[in-house]
Order: sequence, then C-alpha cells, then structure tokens
Amino acid sequence: MIFEMSRSPRILNGIEIAAEIKAEVAAEVRALAAGGIVPGLAVILVGHVPASEIYVRSKIKTCAELGIYSVVLTPPETIATGEMLALVAELNARDDIDGILIQLPLPAHVDTRRLLEAVSPEKDVDGFNPINAGRLQSAGAGSAGVQAPLAPCTPAGILEILVRSGLPIAGQNAVVLGRSDIVGKPVAMMLLNASATVTICHSRTVDLASFTRRADLLVAAIGRPGFVTAEMVKPGAALIDVGINRLTDAADVARFFPGDEARAAHFAKRGSTVVGDIHPAAFARAGAYTPVPGGVGALTIAMLMQNTVTAAKARRGSSVLSQAAGQA
Repeated sequence: MIFEMSRSPRILNGIEIAAEIKAEVAAEVRALAAGGIVPGLAVILVGHVPASEIYVRSKIKTCAELGIYSVVLTPPETIATGEMLALVAELNARDDIDGILIQLPLPAHVDTRRLLEAVSPEKDVDGFNPINAGRLQSAGAGSAGVQAPLAPCTPAGILEILVRSGLPIAGQNAVVLGRSDIVGKPVAMMLLNASATVTICHSRTVDLASFTRRADLLVAAIGRPGFVTAEMVKPGAALIDVGINRLTDAADVARFFPGDEARAAHFAKRGSTVVGDIHPAAFARAGAYTPVPGGVGALTIAMLMQNTVTAAKARRGSSVLSQAAGQA
C-alpha cells in the first residue's frame, strides 16, 4: 500500500528540547545556590551491570554540568533487601539529598517494589512511589491544593516535547500503546490531565489497528521493534516513539532501513543500530514524529534533573526563591 503526504513530517528534536530544559534547570540551580542551597541527587547502583553503569555515569555527568550535587552508592550484588532498605532510610533522612534514584534492574533476590515504595515521596525523583502515582491521578483539572507530583521522567519528557513543540493535546484522540507502570500508565494519566481523550492499548487488545488508526496522537511504548506499521497510522498524526530496540542482524537492518546508506554504514562500524517501536516507514505518514535515537530518550535525564530541582525547591527552597523574586 502506498501513502502520500502533501508535506514532509515535522521531526521533533528531543536533543534540542532537552538542552532547553537543562538550561532552565541550571538557572534554577543558580537561584537556589544564591541562597545557600545546592540540590542533591543520590543514585544507588547495585553490582556491576554495564548498561546501568553507563546510564549512571551520564546522570552524574549531567549533575556536574548543571551544578547539582551528586553521590553514587555502590553496594555489592549480594546485598539483602533489608540492607538496601536501611540505605534508603539513611538517604531519606539526609537534608542535603533532595532526590533518590535506585538504578534498575536490581538483582533478582532484592524486593524491588519494597525499595521503590520506601523512597520518600518528596525525594522520589523517578516518580515510582505509589503516593506520587496517586498524586499524578489527582493532578487533573479542578485539583487546586493537590501537591504537584514528581512524575516519571520519560512520560514527563513526552509531555514536554508536545508542549514545547506547540502540538495540541486538549481534545485530541490519544492512543497509548503499552501499559507499563514506568511509561504507559503515567503518560496516559498525564495526557488525560491535559484534556486529551485517552485509550490505552496493549498486547492483548483485539483489532489494535482499529484504535491506532483513529489516533491524532500515538505514543508507542510496547518494546517491539517496528511494531507500528504505516497501515496502523492516521495521516497527519503525531507519533511519539518511546521504543529503543537494538538490532544486531544485518537482515533486520535492511528490512527496517532499506536503502539507508548512512544507517548501513553505522551498522557496519558498530555492529548494531537501534529502531523504535514504530516502523521507520510509518513516519512518512505522520504530521510529526520523534526520531530514534534523538527523540524521547534524550529527555529522560533532563527531566530527572528537573525533578531533582523541583524536589529541592519543595523541600527547602521556597523561601530562597521568594526572596530572589522580591529582589528582581
């Protein structure tokens, strides 16, 4: 089937938007520092998982760039749940730590849910504590007086992409493909709070394409490479691709990126490349889309930094910012 669009789709550059957010965070950090407050982030990294170590290094590097104090705690892989809970309790009690992040995945013998629930909601910069999930549900229209939640970083980044790109949300038919606690459920709630009409689909949805073809805004977070094809996309829709799937087979690269010499050269050099949950051919049918890489993934660390500063301001910075505003 051949699809034709009258205009080229708009590429939503996550790298540029992340840079904007980091610049704003740096300004907030300077305002806090003027009052003697340095936002602090603690990261718990258990054992030696190469991918996790890379992610943590990126987070710590960004903290340094923005003026945020950071500390990495590296307990051994053999640590017990009780010992981890004690470590979290110590961080909860530290006044210089505003955000606590437990790098996932944890070893199988550690009770991940108990640990995530043990993090103080006020320091839960990943937004995984059930209290913050509840606050997110209560943060819709007419929720005056409800404390603003610390939202999970990837869903928060998705909303930033939409808002900063000037894409409509209110009144739009939004379909979220995926129901994880980390992305699918929270982004659906955030879109609902922004007055979109939201449908959550998943692996057991019957006639999935009948839902996606009606979506003005489609968020794909199902973890399957190229799962959303062009035939499943409404012409002119905004496509938000959360998936990062690594391809290591040359045949798969040729199938997803036929005729793409740059991608083929990258694969030949690195031995792998990435593709999202949306088939690259579907982007030609869109009105706007996030690329992979360079889209949603670029926002995650930026939103972590924003959450850390937000937590610092809520815990100990309101008087400092009020004083600074009065002097402006």
